[in-house]
Amino acid sequence: MPTQEDILDATEEVLRRYGPEKTNVVDVARALDVSHGTIYRHFSSKAALRDAVTRRWLQRVERPLAAISREGGPAEERLRRWLDTLISTKHEVRRNDPEMFATYYQLAQEATGIVDQHVTELVDQLAAIVVDGQKAGVFNVADAERTARAVFQATARFHHPAQADAWDDPTIDEQFEAVWHLVRRGLEATEPSESGPRPA
Repeated sequence: MPTQEDILDATEEVLRRYGPEKTNVVDVARALDVSHGTIYRHFSSKAALRDAVTRRWLQRVERPLAAISREGGPAEERLRRWLDTLISTKHEVRRNDPEMFATYYQLAQEATGIVDQHVTELVDQLAAIVVDGQKAGVFNVADAERTARAVFQATARFHHPAQADAWDDPTIDEQFEAVWHLVRRGLEATEPSESGPRPA
């Protein structure tokens, strides 16, 4: 009998072959040489199966980022590496497997609750790095969660699938460096004046 992971693997292959519009539970069952009732014992509906595939893909994105978030070391360096990893992961999937990239994006648009959870997870990871920067005195921000969300949104052009066509721009790396410079400067702790405030 196939496991849930077997079913999700088969679903990905069927999605690759037929696309999300034409894929159904019977196709997945046929790929595994089981009855469609076997699939329903693990997933209550076609929508639940698609959601599970989407969730697994997003978790693959989350895992290496979570590791960076939990590491020790300078917060600024980890923040940059976290963003680089998120961006490179998305770009590599699009470059190496464009059909599945488009499929995952379509599935994600239909699974808004799962995507909201994914974004919350990513923002929480960023917030953990920001908090470390606050504690070390290198980030001068009042609200780590709001700051993390702002960083995520400010860099969306480089990692959100809706912006994928922009990634072909030959200057995209230069554009990111400019945004990163602004983000880094915005996070930096300000040095207090040794002489105190100037008299009016």
